Amino acid sequence: MLKPILSQIGTKRVVLASGSPRRQELIQNLGIANVQLCPSTFEENLDPAKYSFSDYVAMTAHGKVREVYERLSKDDATQPDVVIGADTMVTMDGQMYGKPKTPEHAFQVLKKLVGRTHVVYTGVVIKYHEKEVKFTEFCNVQFGKATDAQIQAYVDTGEPLDKAGGYGIQGLGGNFVERIEGDYFTVVGLPMYRLSVELCKLFDYQVD
Repeated sequence: MLKPILSQIGTKRVVLASGSPRRQELIQNLGIANVQLCPSTFEENLDPAKYSFSDYVAMTAHGKVREVYERLSKDDATQPDVVIGADTMVTMDGQMYGKPKTPEHAFQVLKKLVGRTHVVYTGVVIKYHEKEVKFTEFCNVQFGKATDAQIQAYVDTGEPLDKAGGYGIQGLGGNFVERIEGDYFTVVGLPMYRLSVELCKLFDYQVD
């Protein structure tokens, strides 16, 4: 997908405003081998009441990107060319579900999700010097049924604690998923197709 622009982007300093090796690996799978991780110090304290779900994750991603870009730009040695940031949120019944704070919280969230459909939003921002692109993708996820013992066994693995909504679809949490409608990678945390399209546009290669 990115083949026409890889020779250009390969000469750039590409930074992912995240500490997530999972998202780094996804970007590397696009052919961008030189992407570097830089966790953002942006305080994720936006008021959910002031935003739609779509805008909330996009604005949070924007905050991460701007903080990393401005911090690294203070030194020529770390000046980035491209900064990519993302934020993922699970939603259901008008509620947002981020990363659980405790195992007990994770169990409560998963208990609500089993047997029902929820919506996962991932907001992405790409900053290429003065150019910025901001977008959000969403995906419907149907959980199958599960017993309390099955939920607790998953919580005991520790995986839910650093995942939005208390589960990782690419890990053991995928066993709860009966079906999805939308881009699988939106649930993982980085919608690959849309990211590729927007990167091509930023580097002046139009995808029809």
